[in-house]
Amino acid sequence: MTQQARAVICREVGKPVVVETVTVDPPQRGEVMIKLAACGVCHSDLSVTTGTLPLPPPVVLGHEGAGSIVALGEGVGSFALGDHVVSSFVSMCGKCRYCQTGRPQLCDQAAKAGYTLPDGTTRFKDAAGKPLNIFSGCGVMAEYATLHVDNVIKIDATVPLDKAALIGCGVMTGVGAAVNTAKVEPGSAAVVFGCGGVGLNAIQGCAIAGARIIVAVDTSDAKLEMSKQFGATHTVNPKSVENIVKALKKLTEGGADYAFECVGFGEIVAQAYGCLRKGGTAVVVGVAGPKDTTTIRTATLTFEEKTLKGSYFGSARPQQDFPRLIGLYRSGRLKLDELITRTYTIDESPQAFADLAEGRNARGVILF
Repeated sequence: MTQQARAVICREVGKPVVVETVTVDPPQRGEVMIKLAACGVCHSDLSVTTGTLPLPPPVVLGHEGAGSIVALGEGVGSFALGDHVVSSFVSMCGKCRYCQTGRPQLCDQAAKAGYTLPDGTTRFKDAAGKPLNIFSGCGVMAEYATLHVDNVIKIDATVPLDKAALIGCGVMTGVGAAVNTAKVEPGSAAVVFGCGGVGLNAIQGCAIAGARIIVAVDTSDAKLEMSKQFGATHTVNPKSVENIVKALKKLTEGGADYAFECVGFGEIVAQAYGCLRKGGTAVVVGVAGPKDTTTIRTATLTFEEKTLKGSYFGSARPQQDFPRLIGLYRSGRLKLDELITRTYTIDESPQAFADLAEGRNARGVILF
């Protein structure tokens, strides 16, 4: 059954998002329709509107959603009506080389679902009947959305959906960068550049892993203060020091074991690499612009055995990691409630994006 739904759309790059009434077609084979309860407003969504992530408009935004299944397509046996689910913005086929070797976040199928479902089609149409693209195979910044089952993870029905939604991107990306990608060790020293939604989760990922020193770096004193709630032991505003790398090496007693760049600028990647001790690992989490570059001294790779690596979606294995994160939340070790700075109605979506651009929120969440 086709559903009418309000949806947040990027109609034109460089312009504010708009809210329109659209139609959502029922699920085909291997698909499910979800009635959304909540969707986080992520920096990646903002990057679509600015052109940093170059997707062809019009695009229904949203990839960090949670809700319940209201319709099942043919052949779907792993879900039932009423199941509570979270969207996974990386489509994972389970069959390609990357899925088979435990790196499903790099799945070949994901490249085919950048702005459509994996089969290259979309279930959204605007009021004129024209197809609408969908962000990362999801398009869950809408009251209803039809997704492929490879983009959907079942969760415990007792977890509040507005909190569970955050796991779909920001929490998984940040915590996963620390736990899965870097494999932070107890007693280590870590530095996190950027205290937005992803950075705060990288901080709490380091805390969960048992890091002894966790230094938060940001130009916003308000965000630095917030970082302490998520496990930061020290904070530094780069504007307050003459040389950020030297300041960080002093705070970490000779250099960090791990550094996480959660902003998306090559210059900051170089700082993250520079503040490491010998044998340290710098992890690039932020999404930089397509022309952004990083410069490091090549000899340090050899003589200091430093590592510079990337982390996409927290090196996630959603089928295992999402339930694990929910378990940490239920045991009080993972903070989700504290991440939500403000909630919005769908009609307030333009304001939610403006607040995100101005850095006012750890995470804004749209409630349906």
